[in-house]
Amino acid sequence: MSERKYFGTDGIRGQVGEAPITPDFMLRLGWAAGQAFKREGQRNSVLIGKDTRLSGYMFESALEAGLAAAGVDVKLLGPMPTPAIAYLTRTFRACAGIVISASHNPHQDNGIKFFSAAGTKLDDALELDIERWLDRPLKVCASNELGKASRVDDAPGRYVEFCKSTVPNEFSLEGVRIVLDCAHGATYHVAPKVFRELGAKVYVIGNEPDGLNINLNVGSTHLDSLQAAVAEKQADLGIAFDGDGDRVMMVDRDGSIVDGDELLYIIASGRRDEGRLSGGVVGTLMTNLGVELAFKARGIEFERAKVGDRYVMERLVARNWMLGGEGSGHLVVRDCTSTGDAIVSALQVLLAMWRAGRSLTELRQGMTKLPQELINVRVAQRFDPMSRADIAAAVKAAEASMNGSGRVLLRASGTEPLVRVMTEGEDAAMIRRVAEELADLVARSRG
Repeated sequence: MSERKYFGTDGIRGQVGEAPITPDFMLRLGWAAGQAFKREGQRNSVLIGKDTRLSGYMFESALEAGLAAAGVDVKLLGPMPTPAIAYLTRTFRACAGIVISASHNPHQDNGIKFFSAAGTKLDDALELDIERWLDRPLKVCASNELGKASRVDDAPGRYVEFCKSTVPNEFSLEGVRIVLDCAHGATYHVAPKVFRELGAKVYVIGNEPDGLNINLNVGSTHLDSLQAAVAEKQADLGIAFDGDGDRVMMVDRDGSIVDGDELLYIIASGRRDEGRLSGGVVGTLMTNLGVELAFKARGIEFERAKVGDRYVMERLVARNWMLGGEGSGHLVVRDCTSTGDAIVSALQVLLAMWRAGRSLTELRQGMTKLPQELINVRVAQRFDPMSRADIAAAVKAAEASMNGSGRVLLRASGTEPLVRVMTEGEDAAMIRRVAEELADLVARSRG
């Protein structure tokens, strides 16, 4: 299959004002997407949602103009979590959904994610089709065929009700004290409503977006603020979302962090205990080895996919399994929704706690994570580190030195100019040394 020019592992992403994250490109992208998605003989529509970045207004207008020029109607959702756009794309019977977001990145970055009519990430063939249209001259359709734009005012309420529908009617959070960290992002106005309407006493931080503070020292990648708030409020737990609401991390009442690997284990184990686990669980190449060993001990089949929720979803569909995810908190609960959804995933963890009558710390006791070292090395441009003979040889030597008691993984980020160096094993000092040596080698390369 041809190499993709613009799309990474999770859409198109970069720094605002630098190609391709510019208004003129977004205009052409809207037109190209409209051409790729629209079905002849129908009145086509595409939904556009965004997170809380200031640049989202600019790109929303550009995409809207491009789609209209292609003869496609636009429904504007405003600031909404990424999974909400996936859900609403299905319910509105739209031909696609577009999210303007750079997820957990700072406000200087932005990007575009697409959802199909089924609310799933696009396959490679459709992304390549959009790129082919991008290479063609933009031709505006006839004046009487131009698309129209309208706003969907009840989008937040629709999504709140959907989230609540993913747990049983008898489920209640009455008496549970929860701190929510909304990362000054897209969940700021919907997440508190979901948990309050289910009965919880909710305290909220990171819910005052100003367009520039998204993910700034808050959210799933900065848990210090949540840990402090849980202690201050003497809460039962804390829940942190990222800027676009597709990743979740938790903090227990004692301040301990419960990451995506552990949350996935808690959901899967709870379902197995109740006889509700359908098939096995999909992780990624980055999933801690301790998770795999814990699932094996419980008789739960486990498979690794390439890094990225789209690849997790591919394996889930291929195996007809329901649960998968990543340590970053990007979890997929496929019998509830069609993509990674932080609020829905959090509710599934709380449901496991409610049914078992146990805390987060108690529920993760069956899993012991092995020491893991992850170093992100910034490079001049993206490259496959394993394509370099010296790096590949160093990785092979490192793996041999571990004598089968650890793992080494080097991979290029699909969204940033980074090479991720990950080592894992029983000896914490050794894996730290190996990771640092490999990271130094990557940094000295010409990538």
